[in-house]
Amino acid sequence: MYDVAVIGAGPAGATAAEDLARSGHSVAMLDREGRIKPCGGAVPPRLIADFDIPDRLLVARITTARMISPTGRKVDIAIEDGFVGMVDRGDFDAYLRDRAAAAGAARFSGTFLRLTRREDGLDVTFRDKRTGAERVLPARLVIGADGARSAVARAEVPGGDRIPYVVAYHEIIAAPDRADAEAGDYDATRCDVVYDGRISPDFYGWVFPHGAQASIGMGSMVRGVDLKRATADLRAASGLAGCTTLRREGAPIPLKPLERWDNGRDVVLAGDAAGVVAPSSGEGIYYAMVGGRVAATAVAACLASGRARDLQRARRLFMREHKTVFRVLASMQNAYYRSDDRRERFVSLCHDRDVQRLTFEAYMNKKLVRARPMAHLRIGLKNLAHLTGLVGPQYL
Repeated sequence: MYDVAVIGAGPAGATAAEDLARSGHSVAMLDREGRIKPCGGAVPPRLIADFDIPDRLLVARITTARMISPTGRKVDIAIEDGFVGMVDRGDFDAYLRDRAAAAGAARFSGTFLRLTRREDGLDVTFRDKRTGAERVLPARLVIGADGARSAVARAEVPGGDRIPYVVAYHEIIAAPDRADAEAGDYDATRCDVVYDGRISPDFYGWVFPHGAQASIGMGSMVRGVDLKRATADLRAASGLAGCTTLRREGAPIPLKPLERWDNGRDVVLAGDAAGVVAPSSGEGIYYAMVGGRVAATAVAACLASGRARDLQRARRLFMREHKTVFRVLASMQNAYYRSDDRRERFVSLCHDRDVQRLTFEAYMNKKLVRARPMAHLRIGLKNLAHLTGLVGPQYL
C-alpha cells in the first residue's frame, strides 16, 4: 500500500512524486513514457531557480523575443538582465522522472486504465508497458497528472470532462546552418511569435530555437484548421522549409484552470489535468511544476490529518499566487486574438517600452509588478486606445 500513486510523470507528476518521496512518503509513479509532448520548451529564470534545474538541460538561451503581426510588422523585445532557457522535453521530462526515482519514488511504466476503491484506499489498475498485462497499485491517495484529456479528471472530478483546450502541433527540425541563405534571419538566440490569422485564427505560431534543433508550430481551438498545412506555411515564411524534419507531435493544451481540482475524497489533479496553462501565452512547464508542488503539499496535509478537505489546498495555494496573472492573460487573449486587426494592434502595442518591461518582469518572475503605478496607468490607457480604435492605422 503506497501513500500516494501519481498517475502521469511529466513536469507536474514528477515534481509531485519527488516532493512527496523526499518528505518520507511512499510513492508509486506511473507514466506511459516514450511520448514527447509538443511544447516550445521555454523555461523562465524562476523555474530554473525554484526547481534547481541544471545548466546542462538548457539547449539554448534566448535573449530576444520577436513579435510578428499579420502584415509582417516585427517588434523585437530584448530580455534585459537575463535570458529565457530552452529545454528539449524528451530530455527534460526524463531528467525529472529520474530525479523523482532517485528521491525514492517507485517507478512504473504503463497506461492507466481505472481506479477502484477498497476499504483502506484505492487500486490503480494499469497495463504494463513491457508485458501488456494488467497490474494494480494500491494507494491511499491519487494525484492525477495525466494531461489535458485526463482520464483521472474525467472519472473523478466534476467538470474534468469539459476543459477547453487548444490543439497544438509542432515539428522539430534540424536548425539551419549560419551559411544557409534560405533561412533568412533565423537567430538561435531569438524566439519568434507569429500573430497571423493565416497561421492560426485564434492563437499564434512560433519558431523557437533549441540549440542544434528548433521547434516550429502553432495551435488553434477552431475545428477544421489544417495544423500541418499552417505549420508548413510558417516554415516557408520563415525560410525553414528545407530544414530536415526530425519529428512531428500534436496534443491538446488546456487554457483554463478547472473550478475544482479534487473529488472531495481521495484524488487531486495537477498540471494540464487541472488546466494550469497560461492563457494568451500557452506557457505550461512552470505552472505544471508549481501545480505538482502544491498537489504534493495538499496530499501530505491530507495524509497527516486524515481530512479529505485538505486536498483543496492545492488549488487554493496555486490561485493565491497566480490567479491575477491568469485573469490578465485571459483578458488579453479575449481582447486581441479575435481578428487580424486586433492582432495588428497588439503587436503595435508591444512597441511600447512600458509594455515590454512589465511583460518580461512578469514572465521572468511570475508576478505582476506593482512598483510602477504610472506605468500601469499608461498601459491601461494605451490598451483602451488600441481596443476602441482611437489609435488610427497610421500609428500602428
